[in-house]
Amino acid sequence: MPNDHVFNPLNRPVYTSITNTFTSPGIVAPPENNAGITGNLYNAGSTNSTTLGLLGGSVVATVQMSNPAGSGKTLYISRLSGGITVALNLLSSFSGSMSLSANGTLTSPSTLTPVNSNLSSSNTSVATVRFSAAAPTGTTTLMATPLQAGPFLSNEFGRYVVPPGQSINLSISGSLTVGGLMASTSYFAWWEV
Repeated sequence: MPNDHVFNPLNRPVYTSITNTFTSPGIVAPPENNAGITGNLYNAGSTNSTTLGLLGGSVVATVQMSNPAGSGKTLYISRLSGGITVALNLLSSFSGSMSLSANGTLTSPSTLTPVNSNLSSSNTSVATVRFSAAAPTGTTTLMATPLQAGPFLSNEFGRYVVPPGQSINLSISGSLTVGGLMASTSYFAWWEV
């Protein structure tokens, strides 16, 4: 007796049992979605733009986010973003870097106001956010990476946690060997619980 259609012949299929018992769609969303809806997702950052002289130099943008002791909330980093913009006057060598660090001190900081991502919410952040045109000192490096000119975005989804009494810094640095216009930008997005 020949076996012409051993596997799944049209009139007598070997495997007809339905094994997928999933009956309703699954919806998976990052925590930021709910934090935004409840008015607990915030953004803050700034840009440092400078025209460098003939010998070049560096342009640094550092944002420090501090969770005050006794705040009663924990901050979860949602997103790191920013970038380096370069407009060269002459041929030059460019280098860029991003550093994420914990605690430390800023030089000549200015205060930034966190913006609530839910524009209809009256909630305000417990975080103190400051900006400096210099790299922080006395920090513990969490992550460092080279950057090319242009924007960058790193979704963290709460990977970095800032408890009360702690700070986190995002520092973007770009360097040129000859003159040009350069801007460094650094931004945090976070939620609070």
